[in-house]
Amino acid sequence: MEKEEAEKYILAGRITKIAVQKAKKAIKPGQKLLEIALSIEKSIVIAAVEGRGKPAFPVNLSINENAAHFTPSSTSTEVLKESDVLKVDLGCHVDGFICDTAFTLNFDNSHAKMIEAAEHALEEGLKVSADKVEIGKISETIEKAIKAKGFNPIKNLTGHGLAQYEQHALPSIPNMDTGNPKQLEEGNAYAIEPFVTNGEGYVREGQQSEIFAVDKPRNVRNAYARKLLEFVLAEYETLPFALRWIEKGLKLPEFQRRVAVRELLKAGCIRSFPILHEQPGKFVAQAEKSFILFEGKTTVLC
Repeated sequence: MEKEEAEKYILAGRITKIAVQKAKKAIKPGQKLLEIALSIEKSIVIAAVEGRGKPAFPVNLSINENAAHFTPSSTSTEVLKESDVLKVDLGCHVDGFICDTAFTLNFDNSHAKMIEAAEHALEEGLKVSADKVEIGKISETIEKAIKAKGFNPIKNLTGHGLAQYEQHALPSIPNMDTGNPKQLEEGNAYAIEPFVTNGEGYVREGQQSEIFAVDKPRNVRNAYARKLLEFVLAEYETLPFALRWIEKGLKLPEFQRRVAVRELLKAGCIRSFPILHEQPGKFVAQAEKSFILFEGKTTVLC
């Protein structure tokens, strides 16, 4: 990692931190999820320094047993309830260098202990994260912290590396001990992301979400699909995007957009992010922060 790249990560973290502070103050029960998402994404743009900084992915607002990948559509009418366990996952990038973070809210405090477990596991994991530390040690630390509070880590959701225009890069950093001897390395960026549940600790794919990303760009025959792919690559490169972003930025009628998305999925040009959920009736809390290993120290970005 060059100094200029480190500075971009740090700037992305500074912008993300402002957006998080505003979101924690602004989010209230009774608000529409769409209103919350648009407000957070707008705050990232406003906080950007000289235009340097954009949402790294659509704000995820996953509720209760849903753990990840829910973002509201442009026609969404879902309203946040006081009893909901809301995971707010957001990020900013500067020239593709990403800060990824998440927090959980529950306004009636019925799941305060679960949220506390996620935040505690995150802080404990960050304490042991440094150059040449084995991933297995971080995972073991996170798992012990979660189970000590009486909850389960979600086995098939992990922390991850960060790379330019790549939100989920290698290596994976599991939230349970796998004995992985691979070490963190100086000059890289990472995100630790404990998911805590009172369920069995395993998520499944649910309905298709509103989130997509370019996977393997290639020529396609359909004119609408070509136009959409060109737009997405120019605006977001390989970072995730929301369908509501396309509706706003690309002047195509709804039918043509749907045809374009279908054709790009069929051709393998883009991939979708299905909503990930625990067992019905169970709950999930999430906490996440990003950091870089640079010049001999661990710098937490947000």
